[in-house]
Amino acid sequence: MIDFSQDYFALFGLPARYRFDPAKLDAAYRKLQTEVHPDRFAAAGDEERRLALQSSSRVNEAYRALKNPVERAHYLLLLRGIDALAETDTALPSAFLEQQLECRESVAEAIAQRDAGALATLRKSVESTAASLERELAEQLDLPSVPAEARVSLRKLKFLSKVAADIGAAITEIDD
Repeated sequence: MIDFSQDYFALFGLPARYRFDPAKLDAAYRKLQTEVHPDRFAAAGDEERRLALQSSSRVNEAYRALKNPVERAHYLLLLRGIDALAETDTALPSAFLEQQLECRESVAEAIAQRDAGALATLRKSVESTAASLERELAEQLDLPSVPAEARVSLRKLKFLSKVAADIGAAITEIDD
């Protein structure tokens, strides 16, 4: 079984950094899942089956967190004692919020016109901004001492990820 006291990075044998080799994460995940999958313990005792189920659940949870850029950044900050996504910590710079309001208005207009092309262009723009922000966040998180801006960068990235997902859902709705 796994060591439940390990953080997600240690569980997969990865450095506790934002940037790492995703192929190593995938390989470590597959290896761990073959070792702890509950089906391997079907004939075992109740305690061993329960531990296998908990181990498999922990491995899945860790994998999902490290695979997702927003969740990985959040987890890294949590490891350093910073909860940047706390419900009470929602402030974002007004210039950023104004840009996002304009984007949301453009999205609403494109939805009203059922213009999937305009939505695709908007999503591409949001994803480009998010990719740039993710690179900035990676630089911040991989420093020995995380700067205060990392909190804001993470909240911005989460916001942009939600906008991109909403645009994607709108495109799917228009295409159906």
